[in-house]
Amino acid sequence: MSRRGAMLFAAMSLIWGIPYLLIKIAVVEVGPVVLVFLRLAIGTVMLLPFALHRRAIAPTLRHWRVLIVYMLVELAVPWLLLSDAELRVSSSLAGLMIATVPLIGAALAWVMYRERLGSDRMIGLLVGVGGVGALLGLDLAGGTDVRAMAELLLVAACYATGPVVVSRYLADVPALGVNVVSLSMAALLYLPFAVPRFPRQMPEPKVAVAILVLGVVCTALAFVGFFALIAEVGPARATVFTYVNPAVAVTLGVVLLDEPLTTGILIGFPLVLLGSFFATQRTRPSPRHLAPRGRSTAQLMISR
Repeated sequence: MSRRGAMLFAAMSLIWGIPYLLIKIAVVEVGPVVLVFLRLAIGTVMLLPFALHRRAIAPTLRHWRVLIVYMLVELAVPWLLLSDAELRVSSSLAGLMIATVPLIGAALAWVMYRERLGSDRMIGLLVGVGGVGALLGLDLAGGTDVRAMAELLLVAACYATGPVVVSRYLADVPALGVNVVSLSMAALLYLPFAVPRFPRQMPEPKVAVAILVLGVVCTALAFVGFFALIAEVGPARATVFTYVNPAVAVTLGVVLLDEPLTTGILIGFPLVLLGSFFATQRTRPSPRHLAPRGRSTAQLMISR
């Protein structure tokens, strides 16, 4: 990997590892609805000029029905559930639960596309499920909120479903247009619910900074950086940083917010990551069961 590729890799590992920390800082004061709206709005304002310049909006709007589905499963629903869950669980636990996305994605590929699972991938799925079981069993036994854990599992399921929607129905649509239109649609959806909930006074400086970083860095800048990483190292290698993000989330939560490093995290964390790694390894596809052609998952996501 080139020096530029390594720098982009490190940057994306950090950029998509810090949202959980920032959400935890901001959500208590402004609430989930307002927080999600502000992140959507900031991301839209930052990226819209690029989409207009590249004329990516018009060809994207022709697929508005599918875009609504994608917007709901990739932005509107999971961002709200994630923010609500972090009112009751630590940011480190939230980040680790979202690490189950590759496991759910591999299971979806098996169910929907009859994608062949070799022994390594099957073992990976079983190990990853064991890690999730350790997280749920040990942390719930320790008093972790059941509703929050259910919300986080739904978030992971949504994040795994979004790429499937794009791969099957939006593979030929400009990725920039898909992301900008989805952000703007979600922002408009949240607008009437967010306005009545806006705080009557300016939030604390740390909260304002957290919201700004979420919108500018973790959404808009992440989009630019991620596609630069794809161009530098290719889509397959670009996805490897998804295995680093949970470690960043756990470390930041424990070090900066003094969150507990629970037994569930210590046992479940390595199992989930190891299982995700093996469950997402490529196997030679069966000639009769090829998945629909489309862009790599790495080319689809900006919302972590």
